Amino acid sequence: MGTEIEHKFLLANDNWRQLVERSEEFSQGYLANNERCSVRVRVAGDRAWLNMKGATLGVSRTEFEFAIPVEEAQEILETLCVRPYISKTRHFVTQGQHTWEIDEFHTDNDGLIVAEIELALEGEEFQRPDWLGQEVSDDPRYYNACLVKNPYKNW
Repeated sequence: MGTEIEHKFLLANDNWRQLVERSEEFSQGYLANNERCSVRVRVAGDRAWLNMKGATLGVSRTEFEFAIPVEEAQEILETLCVRPYISKTRHFVTQGQHTWEIDEFHTDNDGLIVAEIELALEGEEFQRPDWLGQEVSDDPRYYNACLVKNPYKNW
């Protein structure tokens, strides 16, 4: 079984922007989203994935992810996914031994920016940069699957 250990934070300031190493545009759509799990397809450039994630709150969640052809992912997005899609730019920033993924959302979630860090173990120590704000790992509003149903513009 796959497990994702991830902490999610709001940002205190824009100091992270000068540290961005690279950025990618992401589109993702949901095929299913219920009390047990979400199933999504995600496209980033010339890569795509099918992802299943447990719906539990917290930093540890069951997750399975499989690479799929981009053409098939695009067709799934267009024909099977619930609308609207999640559209975001993911920025990558290395701090210490970890890489932060900073998601800057677009369309109905415009204005929302969150930083995520994936860890190998629960309780693993990590460097907290000065641009890091409040932790929102336990707040379901910030889960991408929830942003489809209740976008940031409606908060």
